[in-house]
Amino acid sequence: MSYSKNNKDTLLAISVTLIVMGLLFLIDKLGLFSKYGYDWVMAKDNLLLITSIIFLIFKREKTVGLVLLGIWIVLNIGTIISFLGQLSGFLLPLILLIIGIILFIMYKK
Repeated sequence: MSYSKNNKDTLLAISVTLIVMGLLFLIDKLGLFSKYGYDWVMAKDNLLLITSIIFLIFKREKTVGLVLLGIWIVLNIGTIISFLGQLSGFLLPLILLIIGIILFIMYKK
């Protein structure tokens, strides 16, 4: 079966994601995450972050990884803002708007 470059990248990213998720679930079932205090690794939103990082690394077309990362940011906006500490609450939405505008301009070209 012949695949284009984009399809091969997608298959690679999906296969690596499945392997990593399988390893993470196996480690979780063995109780190693809870034993060492890493229960947060298996949170659903963190699995989304891991998937987005894998897609950004292994896929030439970064759209899927960026969309997944954007979803993760939206789901964790409160945590991200608390990490920013004393900075204004408007800083992160402003950064997200700027990134969105840049991506939109890149799309139009």
